[in-house]
Amino acid sequence: MDLQLIRSFVEVATHGSFAAASERLFVTQSAVSLRIQRLEEQLGRPLFLRSKEGVTLTPAGREFRSFALTIMNNWEQARRRVSAVETAGETLALGAQASLWPRLGFRWLDALQEARPGLHLTAEMATAEGLAQMILSGAAQAVLTYAPLVRPGLSCTRLIDDQLVLVSGRPGLSVADLEGRYVLADWGADFLRFHEEALPALKAPPVTMGLGALAGLYIGSRGLAAYLPARYVRQTVETGALHLVPDAPAFAHPIHVIWRDDLPKDLADVARMTLEMVAAQAEADTSVMMDLV
Repeated sequence: MDLQLIRSFVEVATHGSFAAASERLFVTQSAVSLRIQRLEEQLGRPLFLRSKEGVTLTPAGREFRSFALTIMNNWEQARRRVSAVETAGETLALGAQASLWPRLGFRWLDALQEARPGLHLTAEMATAEGLAQMILSGAAQAVLTYAPLVRPGLSCTRLIDDQLVLVSGRPGLSVADLEGRYVLADWGADFLRFHEEALPALKAPPVTMGLGALAGLYIGSRGLAAYLPARYVRQTVETGALHLVPDAPAFAHPIHVIWRDDLPKDLADVARMTLEMVAAQAEADTSVMMDLV
C-alpha cells in the first residue's frame, strides 16, 4: 500500500479538510483528493462524507483510522531503526508503558549504556496493545508491560510487582475523607475489581483517568488522591509533595518483561542482567514505601 495515500488520509481525518491537508502535505488539493479516491477504491468503501462544511469520517473511515495510524507509526519506527543501523553497529529497541519508564525503564537505559558502551538504544512508549504490536512485528526487542503476552517467538516472564498505594496531595487524610477528593486511576480490570471490593464508598468518583502514573501530576497541586506505584511516589512522599493515605489497602500489580527469542544471546544476557539489577532497585524503593503503609 502506498504510504502517501495513508498519510493523506490521516491528514484529512485530523484536520477535516482537503485544503488543510494539502497545505500540510505541500501538494495541491486535487492531488489529495485523488489520493483519497485511490485509497477508497483499494478498500472498496467510502472513507469520508463530503459537504460544504468540510469532510467527516464514514463508519468505514473511523474503523480504518486506527489502522492507518498504526501503519504510519510502524513506518516511522522502521525508518528510525534502519537509520540507526547505519550509524551504530549494535542496537536494542525497548518499549514500555508510560508508568514503567520512571524509576525502572530509565534506569535500565542507564545500566545498559554503562554495561555496553557503544550500544545504540531506541526507547518507545505505548499502550499495552501498542507494545504487543511492536514486539510481534520486531519494532521492539523487549518491552515492559502490565499485560502478559504469550506467542511463539516470544518469552514472557513476571519481573516484579508494582505495589499501588493511595496517596494524596493533602496531608492527614483517611479513606473516609476522600469523598469528592478522589481520582480513580484505571490500572486495568484486576485493579478495578479490587477497588470495587476494597473501597466500595469510592466506586463513583468524579474523575477517572487512564493516564497511569501521570495522574500524580494532576492530584498533587489539587489536593486530590489516587492510586500510584510505590516506587514512583517514593521521592514525592519523602519531600512532602504527596502523602500516603495510611488506612488504604495496597494492590499488587505485576510487571512483565517480554523478549523476542531472536535477540542475539550475548546482547540478551546483558539486557537481562541489567534489568534484573534495576528491578531489584525498584523493589527496594517499593519496600521502603510499603514499610510506611
